[in-house]
Amino acid sequence: MAEMPARRKVPWSRLLDEAQERFGVERFRPGQRELMEAALSGRDAIGLLPTGAGKSLCYELPSLFLPDPVVVVSPLLALIKDQGDKLAEADIDATRLDSTLSAGEAREATEQIRRGKPSLVYLTPERLERPDVLEDLRRGGVSLFVVDEAHCVSQWGHDFRPAYLYIRDAIRELGRPPVLALTATATPAVLDDIRKVLGLEDARVVSASIERENLFFEVFRTVSEEAKLERLESILREQPGVGIVYVATVREAEELPKALEARGVKAGRYHGKLKKNERDEAQARFMADEYRVMVATKAFGMGIDKPDLRFVVHWAFPDSVESYYQEAGRAGRDGEPARAALLYRLEDRRVQAYFLGGKHPRKEHAERVINVLGASGEKEASARDIAEMADLPERRAKVVLAALEAEGLVDRQKGTFRRRKKRVGPEDAARISAEHEKRSQDDRARLEAMMRYAETTECRTRYLRRYFGEPEGDECSHCDNCRDKPAQRLAVAAAAAAASGPPVPDVPSLRDDAASAPPFTPGQAVRHEKFGTGEVVSVDESRVTVNFPGETGTRVLQASFLEAA
Repeated sequence: MAEMPARRKVPWSRLLDEAQERFGVERFRPGQRELMEAALSGRDAIGLLPTGAGKSLCYELPSLFLPDPVVVVSPLLALIKDQGDKLAEADIDATRLDSTLSAGEAREATEQIRRGKPSLVYLTPERLERPDVLEDLRRGGVSLFVVDEAHCVSQWGHDFRPAYLYIRDAIRELGRPPVLALTATATPAVLDDIRKVLGLEDARVVSASIERENLFFEVFRTVSEEAKLERLESILREQPGVGIVYVATVREAEELPKALEARGVKAGRYHGKLKKNERDEAQARFMADEYRVMVATKAFGMGIDKPDLRFVVHWAFPDSVESYYQEAGRAGRDGEPARAALLYRLEDRRVQAYFLGGKHPRKEHAERVINVLGASGEKEASARDIAEMADLPERRAKVVLAALEAEGLVDRQKGTFRRRKKRVGPEDAARISAEHEKRSQDDRARLEAMMRYAETTECRTRYLRRYFGEPEGDECSHCDNCRDKPAQRLAVAAAAAAASGPPVPDVPSLRDDAASAPPFTPGQAVRHEKFGTGEVVSVDESRVTVNFPGETGTRVLQASFLEAA
């Protein structure tokens, strides 16, 4: 990492004043302060904070105090627009570069960026592949480079969004500003991939528990599509409020709303094959509560800031536990009780297995690209030209080229590629193919893990904690498997429910661990079974922020998982 620029010290009282005035924030949530400290001090950081934990504030607030703009790479235009609207309400100057701008708006945005005027600049990773955009950003200066929804680097970069694989090059061409990567869900393997792809080997890691205690997790085994529909109707009768039903295919996104409308449920549809104006209208009507249910593919949700969703139902299980938890986590962002239901049918596995089958490049794809590079000698060519000569989709050629670049076999300069003097041959194609085959095996393993989640009889939250690399801890009392234990094992949950007010129908309320939490204080040495000995940074109710030495970094943990060292 390049030498960190000198930063002026910002009093926390001033940060909190700005947070209160602009965002109505009364106090910082676990992990936020540590990530803002990294942003203001010029240190790389990776933040793993659950949905609704205020990840955006970790760069929005520092942008008011940094000398140059903060560049934010975001995966979806809807997410960029939503962020821009919220920042306008907070009186924070933000600019975006995307395909929705008119020619005049694009010229104005570019001029503002060249002058380093906006506090924040939002764009998609594909924009960073344009040399003119990088030049404009470099001219205006960059104080902080943010990768929002950073799991997309690993989840999408190696297949249909290869632009994520070139973000590291863009960071280098911008003078290597400090980087902040943010996501709600990342397994240890995904975290390692984020580090590798973005070049964040020395980044500070701030991780809060993935657990959302206001979410009730449940799975319903269904034997047919009709049984699924009956179960969905039952959930809608029991559960007040609005929500999302996720489906796996465009056909289901078209047919299920009709079935719900026939049963008196106002339902919208959302999928990638709709025209942009149709998607915008569907989203606007859902946000205005004109629809009780939005039936959608995974194209919907990441850019939706609707904190009062009371349920998320998966019509069929998705391709991984990460995807499931990201989507389910969109319910109950206001902290009130909400339901996350999965309608499980064994046959659903085939749909996801089909999608995974064509996800990664095959050996023949690598061989075609290598043959083109061999024929072109050391001449430069764009990814589009190479794809045409190799008779491949451009995105697939880009994934192969990124792998060749990582191997040091090709150079990339301003969007063009050329072979290095070293010969690129069949053995290189075999090696790249083996790497992509490993990724395919990992994808299949994640699908199997999703199936095990659907079939497990253990506490679902314990399963999720273990999957995301956290200690298993106690049973949660907010999933169906805990609810369905013998009555005597629910006595504690029933007592907590009586103390915490009326629960959602059939959903036990949550335990309050704060009363029994050990009294830790900042600066105290504590011990964790997995992470070893660390130092308490801050204490927030039953959560304790601890800084551990080495790669573990800063973690936000339940106090009950710690003991005095």
